[in-house]
Amino acid sequence: MQGMRLYNSLTRTLEEFKPIRPPHVGIYTCGPTVYDYVTIGNWRTYTLGDLVVRTLTYLGFEPEYVMNITDVGHLTGDNLGDADTGEDRMEQAARSTGKTAWDVAAFYTADFFKGYDALQLVKPKVWCKATDHIAEQIALIQKIEKQGITYRIDDGLYFDTQVYERAGHHYGTLSTLDSIKAGARVETNKQKKNSKDFALWKFSPSVAPARGGRAGQARRQMEWKSPWGIGFPGWHIECSAMSLKYLGEQFDIHIGGEDLRSTHHPNEIAQAEAATGKEPFVKYWLHGAFLQVDGGRMGKSLGNAYTLQDIMAKDYSPMALRYFYLTGHYRKPLNFTWDGLAAAKTALTNLTTMVVRFKDEQDRVMLSEEKLIKVQAFQKQYREALEDDLNLPQTLSLLWAVIKSNIPNRDKYDLLLNFDQVWGLGLSQATAPMETIDLKALDPKVQALIQDREKLRAAGDFEVADKLRQEIMAQGWQIEDTAAGVIIKKRVS
Repeated sequence: MQGMRLYNSLTRTLEEFKPIRPPHVGIYTCGPTVYDYVTIGNWRTYTLGDLVVRTLTYLGFEPEYVMNITDVGHLTGDNLGDADTGEDRMEQAARSTGKTAWDVAAFYTADFFKGYDALQLVKPKVWCKATDHIAEQIALIQKIEKQGITYRIDDGLYFDTQVYERAGHHYGTLSTLDSIKAGARVETNKQKKNSKDFALWKFSPSVAPARGGRAGQARRQMEWKSPWGIGFPGWHIECSAMSLKYLGEQFDIHIGGEDLRSTHHPNEIAQAEAATGKEPFVKYWLHGAFLQVDGGRMGKSLGNAYTLQDIMAKDYSPMALRYFYLTGHYRKPLNFTWDGLAAAKTALTNLTTMVVRFKDEQDRVMLSEEKLIKVQAFQKQYREALEDDLNLPQTLSLLWAVIKSNIPNRDKYDLLLNFDQVWGLGLSQATAPMETIDLKALDPKVQALIQDREKLRAAGDFEVADKLRQEIMAQGWQIEDTAAGVIIKKRVS
């Protein structure tokens, strides 16, 4: 048996997965920067983390999952090619909203958790916030400093990549940094010894500006004392410090979007390996491809950085989006269109309808040898697709092959629920979809019951009104009371 294979960005090859301490698997996913609503592009990455955890669990491993929450240190210069420049995103959001940076972080963290639950993502064993781990970040920087791999300039303490490489390490294995020209989009910090060097600790302004002083020089809301002065951690140090704390000096899998592959993840590696002297810091690096929109890039400036709220406002459920993610392989760009999401919604509706029908067939039929072989073949093909670098699109093809097969419906139901341990579509709680019915199209007797119930509710006789509600539901109708009036629905056959 070949076993599971994953594409490792570190070696740029498809490798057999061999955890460091089987069956235990340490996994870290770079989480959100909580200054705004998470986009559906970001949610694709977090869904990848969920699918990795679910797949490993399905295959018999024991994942230990950790995800960070970035609530300090992520500067706006990251979008322009230099993550050590610009304004902290939390401070910027605070200034634009009139709230404190702490309130901004709390609001968007809570919203992220709501979206996380709505997409039915597996919760990590540890959620770790950067602001809760300042001490750990300072301690890690001190370890790096003891190795002689840091230097100080006007705006902070920096990691010296040249000294790191002279010590026998190789910087930037994950990325193509050699082909990146410093200062292509932002002004280069002339005090940096090398363009690849990066901030470990940034200094906050020492004083508030005098009247008429330059904007942006005011003391920050988020700052801490350190051996190097008052300031805040660089963006990269948090992930190294927190993953080392919760997963150890070496662990199995690190997950993130492909945008983190060029600088953030190489910097994580450099920091950790400089401090511990152990290589590799992480054995397997998995990077999810970008989500495109209408064939192009997603961006707030383009007006297409859609959120879960945008999806639901157009009457699409988070589960329809989750199904849509499953249609593309994680290492390939996936093109989001509203038509594509509508197709995913239809497919999911058809799937849940079939699952409910299969479930309703209570009589279990003894499987013939031929059909038993088919069931076992489906199980084998499903496992092989998962082991083939998480080929979830292939498992969806298998899904419809199961539905169209001639095995008994109760066995189809069991198979689909088994497969849904990885899909995470909530098929065990599936109910038949409902369609809204025009009240005028109802049988006159049902219409009369609805009218009588409304009169009773208006008169405050809710006990009798509820009995009429039960009578209406007994005839196969679902009744919903809304601000716009009564809505009647019926199960789609």
